[in-house]
Amino acid sequence: LYRLARERWVERLFGVDASVRSLEIAARRLKLHQAGGPSEERLKLLHGSLGYRDARWEGVDAAALVEVIEHLEPDRLPALENVVFGAARPATVAVTTPNAEYNVLFPNLASGAFRHPDHRFEWTRAEFRAWADRVGAARGYTVEHSDIGAVDEALGAPTQMAVFTRVAS
Repeated sequence: LYRLARERWVERLFGVDASVRSLEIAARRLKLHQAGGPSEERLKLLHGSLGYRDARWEGVDAAALVEVIEHLEPDRLPALENVVFGAARPATVAVTTPNAEYNVLFPNLASGAFRHPDHRFEWTRAEFRAWADRVGAARGYTVEHSDIGAVDEALGAPTQMAVFTRVAS
């Protein structure tokens, strides 16, 4: 949001988070309600969850779920799919998540441990690709997969991304 708020071509931005504390931190960093900061008409921070339908941000052109899905219990993913790809249905959705295979390259990360204590799961490249391709096919999106970060020949990149593009209906 910080970077997008500085782009003149971006008309409106929404940040959604279940954590009030995270929203307060974001408001300070973005200088909301301060001189020189973005207007409330242009940038809104919303207390909410991607697991519950929220008309306040339905109909957006694009959504970015940056390191979000791994913080949900796996049984909550269908709710997220319904909200993001069903109700809101943006033209473009970018989803990033850690690549679990890469974790062995972090010297301070115990074997089998997740990168963050709040992560509920971390997917391999094959698991993420299967999820993204299934969601895309079921919801009318094409999916492009990309690596983010330095790519290890055997283990891939530290972060993986799927960009969903809605098929014209």
